[in-house]
Amino acid sequence: MTMFSALLGRRAAPDRRRLPRLIIPGAMKAGTTSLFEYLRGHPGLAASFEKEIHFFDMHYDRGPGWYAGQFPGPRAGAGSGPLPFESSPYYLFEPRVPARIRDLVPDVKLVVLLRDPVARAFSHYHNNRRLGREPLSFEDAIQAEDERLAGEEERLLADPRAVSLVHKRYSYLRRGRYAEQLVRWRACFPAEQILVVDAGRLFTDPRSVVAEVLEFLAVEPWEPPDFAVRNEGGHGGAMREETRIRLEQFFEPHQRRLVELIGWCPTAGRRRQAA
Repeated sequence: MTMFSALLGRRAAPDRRRLPRLIIPGAMKAGTTSLFEYLRGHPGLAASFEKEIHFFDMHYDRGPGWYAGQFPGPRAGAGSGPLPFESSPYYLFEPRVPARIRDLVPDVKLVVLLRDPVARAFSHYHNNRRLGREPLSFEDAIQAEDERLAGEEERLLADPRAVSLVHKRYSYLRRGRYAEQLVRWRACFPAEQILVVDAGRLFTDPRSVVAEVLEFLAVEPWEPPDFAVRNEGGHGGAMREETRIRLEQFFEPHQRRLVELIGWCPTAGRRRQAA
């Protein structure tokens, strides 16, 4: 029996009309807030009440009925109604999430945003600094990452109820190993259900990305009233050049593997960065 089946046995079945038809699972600090806000106004889509529900990673024990309640109900007399959607950027990295989503909404469409992994790590770090979660320098934090995360993924996989804030918060470099994550998602979903987008394109040409996503969802073409970057934050300083070079070297084999998997790797997209 799957975890989802067990949950259904303990709780009332969800209103499936309120379950998402689109999930944007990440990556963190890759423009997911901007894309979510752009799509929110589309008449054929229904955004979750909160952008980051974190059902499949942090709140799975609340059950699918609770999850369905995080989306607007279908409108009376509107037929099937607009397509519900959400975005929780930890989903891409959390190892249990793809199978959990497959068990509950196997036909869901997935849009994955991939950002240059060096820029993504630096933005992730500064987000933690702004929130008071990171006392270390960037260089010390990435040096400490392996020790901080040691055994955390194994603990999550061993215990369906486990939650790891360490795994969620301090995975600066591991989250940029995109090929590893996409392989896990592709084991659960066919390639035609997953649209992978270069976040650099979203930062520099959001109009074309929104059009591509709407085509992928087979909904009417539409444009939001503006394409302002959402959730943008300053870094409070530039990365040391020697650190950038070292991280580019670190990510180089992972980027090669990503090219082998999907045919490209994300660009820096520095003109319109979204933190």
